[in-house]
This record gives sequence, C-alpha cells and structure tokens, in this order.
Amino acid sequence: MSAHTQTTTHMVQPQSSDGAAIVVENFSKSYGAHRVVDHLQFQVQPGEVFALLGPNGAGKTTTVETLEGYRTPDEGTIRVLGLDPVRQAQALKPRIGVMLQQDGLYPALTAREVLSLFAGYYAQPQAVDALLERVGLTSAARTRCRRLSGGQKRRLALAVALVGNPELVFLDEPTAGMDPQARQTTWEIVRELKRSGVTILLTTHLMDEAERLADRVAIIDHGQLIAMDTPGNLTGGQNANIVRFVAPEGLDCTRLAALPAAKSAEEVRAGSYVIESDNIPTLLVELTTWLRDQNIALSELRVGHGSLEDLFLRLTGSEVRD
Repeated sequence: MSAHTQTTTHMVQPQSSDGAAIVVENFSKSYGAHRVVDHLQFQVQPGEVFALLGPNGAGKTTTVETLEGYRTPDEGTIRVLGLDPVRQAQALKPRIGVMLQQDGLYPALTAREVLSLFAGYYAQPQAVDALLERVGLTSAARTRCRRLSGGQKRRLALAVALVGNPELVFLDEPTAGMDPQARQTTWEIVRELKRSGVTILLTTHLMDEAERLADRVAIIDHGQLIAMDTPGNLTGGQNANIVRFVAPEGLDCTRLAALPAAKSAEEVRAGSYVIESDNIPTLLVELTTWLRDQNIALSELRVGHGSLEDLFLRLTGSEVRD
C-alpha cells in the first residue's frame, strides 16, 4: 500500500475560505523540470496553531516562503489574511511576524539594538525590554549577536517576529538549538499567542513539539498533502492501542504480527518497533514471552496510543533525505 493510499482516513473536508487566515488552493511550484509543490491545498483558521510537517525536500520551505511573499506560485491561489502576499505585500507585512530558520541578525549589533531596530518598523511595537524579558534574553541584552549562543539567537529571532504585535506568525523551527528550559518558555509563548487570538503557522522537525502545540497538523511529502487532521485523530484518537518497544534492529516483523493478539507490527526505525492490538494485556504477555524465548533483550517498552512521530515515519519513510 502506498503512503498516499494509507492517508485517506486522515484527510479532513476542505473548509470554507470565508474568513480563513491562510488559504492555499491548487498551489504548485517548480524549479526547472523539478516540481517542488504539487497542487497543494489547505487552510488555516484565525487563532489556530497549524503545524506544517514534512521531510527535507518535501516542499515546506517553498510553501512557507510563498505565504510570506518571497516566492510566487506557478499555479493556484495563495491568500494570507485575505491578501496576496506578493501584490499586496505593503499592506500585509505590518500584520505578520516571521521567525526565520537562519538567524542573520546583524552580528555587530547587540540583542537590544537589533530588537529596537525592528521595533522601529512598526507603528505600535511591543516594549523592547519587556519582550527581551519575555523570551529570556534580559541578561544578554547588551551582548553582540555574533557572541550569542545558537539558542539565544533563536530566542532573539522569536522576539523579532513578535515585536510588531502581529496577527499571524510564521515560526520556522522555533526551538532548534534551545535548552529544555528555553524550549518550554517558547512553548508557553506560543500558547499565550494562541490565547490572545494570534494565528500561528509552525514548521518543525520535532514531532512532540507539533503534537503538543498544534490544533491541526498537515504532513506533506513530494510537494503533496498526504495527511491533515488534529494530532489526536492522526494518531488514532481513543481507538488505537499501541505497544512500542526498543530491541536489536532487524527483528522479523512478520513473526511479531503473527502473535495472536497483534493486528500489525512494524519497525518504524532501526531497533524501534510498533505493534497495534485491541487486547494490550494479552499482547504484552505474548510479546514478552516471545522475546524471552528468542533470547532477545528488551531495552524499552511503552504502552499507549500511537505517536505523531510513528505516523510521520510510516507515511514519509525513515530514510534521511538531503
């Protein structure tokens, strides 16, 4: 079964574009003979945290850059806050915030100088010092950008995206390089933005980040939408029961799937296995007995619903892409 066939149950019905914060209709983009985005369609509703996920080369960056007005579509319609991001850029730019993945933030300026510079572009910006405190950069306010750590640069990029009090924020890998404390702080900022009605489009390679923050998730691969729904619905809601375990790689999944209580078994990545069952207690007995009889060491065992990472790997494959 192909990945595209597998996803039919995950698709949601298209929503009306009336009042949508982001509308992507039949969007395609090619570079030479290579089609990067292929008739992509989705919408983001006002006040929603929407995660756009996909492996490297899936078309995420091209899609987001088109939404931000940096690229033009070859086909289809793009609307952000009701505006064309290219033709109506002057009206749109003051209403959005962009957190770039690459932090090209004037290396000779201090963190406070950078934020003050960007604050000057807006009619009613946030207070610079309060925003630096909000992202945890008060102690680094006078540090030049070239001396900031990777995590500090990400926090400054977040502050730059928020300084203009935007209605919609694009967050590209927002917590990359952050320590656990800074990551939690960033997650809480995202939740605060949502509570205040800000729309957020999030791209991340951290599946737990998308699972915890997003109202809805869209997974794209080879430029096409292959799954879109709430994280709970995508991972099986309350109906799918999953046993995950870690053991030596290369176990015979056919034999695992043949356990009487098993519905399916898969090695989602090297040494990490997922078995689905409607009778978890019985499956646990069968699985542990089988592993013991095969003299296979078990290093981790978890019971629960499927994870977004499991689904992502099933749909897009586990190989690393450039």
